[in-house]
Amino acid sequence: MSYGFKVIIEGDYACFTRPEMKVERVSYDAPTPSALEGLLKSVYWKPAIRYVIDKIIVFNPVNFINIRRNEVKDKVMYSAVKNQMKSKGADPCIYTAESRSQRAAMVLKDVRYGVQFHFELTGLKSENQDETEDKHYCIIKRRLENGQYFRTPCLGCAEFPVRRIELVDDFDLSKISPQVLSLGDVDLGFMTYAVRFADGGKPVNGDWQNPKFSDKATTVYYRPHMIGGVIDVGQYRGAMKC
Repeated sequence: MSYGFKVIIEGDYACFTRPEMKVERVSYDAPTPSALEGLLKSVYWKPAIRYVIDKIIVFNPVNFINIRRNEVKDKVMYSAVKNQMKSKGADPCIYTAESRSQRAAMVLKDVRYGVQFHFELTGLKSENQDETEDKHYCIIKRRLENGQYFRTPCLGCAEFPVRRIELVDDFDLSKISPQVLSLGDVDLGFMTYAVRFADGGKPVNGDWQNPKFSDKATTVYYRPHMIGGVIDVGQYRGAMKC
């Protein structure tokens, strides 16, 4: 039995931020595997599985638009939240009027992607005997068919939600834009593949009820080509670089 899936993802805007331009955001030309993994985790996620992106199809022309957005400069402090829960009077809130910063961003508009992916078992937090591939496959398939998710899937940034996710049997490559096809073989340069945390997804204190995770992480890059609108992620996965 195959545990792979193919989905069509559409959105009005998307931003897959280049790390070297994170102050004034500039998007990659195409989605990163890590961004798509995060999107899929919004549909269904458990420590017992991990998603692997195999192919990305870029159907619509790669068009950018410049916008200005209000962002907050600060993050909610975990310690402030804990103190608030203990009734110690700490204020965990961020007040946008005091922390607002206006930034420019060059984002993608009117995007449509085909994503082929599969999942693998990690063995993490899998005490139950029914933690099988069949079980996860059926849950993912049902949630994709019904359009279910536990948080809004987004295209790189939370303010760019996915407009539609459709589970398909196969991709209709004839719907790839002539503008994309005319590009031929495009070297996309070094792109973020994933951020790998030192803890491997396991609590460093060994306690799943009150977990503490490591903040140490390494960004892994790969150098894919988009050929006729198709990015064969699996083909370039073996040449990843830290």
